[in-house]
Amino acid sequence: MAFLRSISTVNTSPIIRGERVMLRAPVLGDYPQWAKLREDSRAFLAPWEPIWPADDLTKMSFRRRIKRYQREIRNGTGYPFFIFSPDGDTLLGGLTLAQVQRGVTQSAVLGYWMGAPYAGKGLMTAAVRAVITFAFDSLHLNRVEAACLPNNTASIRLLEKVGFAREGYARRYLCIDGRWQDHLLFGLVRDDPRR
Repeated sequence: MAFLRSISTVNTSPIIRGERVMLRAPVLGDYPQWAKLREDSRAFLAPWEPIWPADDLTKMSFRRRIKRYQREIRNGTGYPFFIFSPDGDTLLGGLTLAQVQRGVTQSAVLGYWMGAPYAGKGLMTAAVRAVITFAFDSLHLNRVEAACLPNNTASIRLLEKVGFAREGYARRYLCIDGRWQDHLLFGLVRDDPRR
């Protein structure tokens, strides 16, 4: 993995290159590609995500999202990335290190989504591997957590493939697709073997 620009503090979101993917912070200019990919993938994503607000795909909503992302990066509480093809031209999906905690915890929560045309091709695996290296080696976190629905076999396989351990079961953990749903809990710590 290579960083295309140096990072002087942990409050900077770098451009990250992984195997077959490039990750960078979302910007306003990404709106057309993002809105099209999300709309085209709506049926594919709906079972795994909260219900979208009525204005979710509008430019105004995207602008608010970008402002929130910028604030999280500036405060060091979140690191959102869009996942692109290696040349940076095609948006494939998104990934976030959220709820970054410092002090005695040094942890973050991983969330991700992939556009329907790009799912099942190993691209999210490459993106997660790249962001895990960033989380441990650049942000100096000790732990990254993730959760997924028990019937999301693709997500379970992904997390286990990159080295996450199944750690628990949380009842009615998140409101997904309009219902409070149970989730499997996964964790990866700094000195776990990285696959």
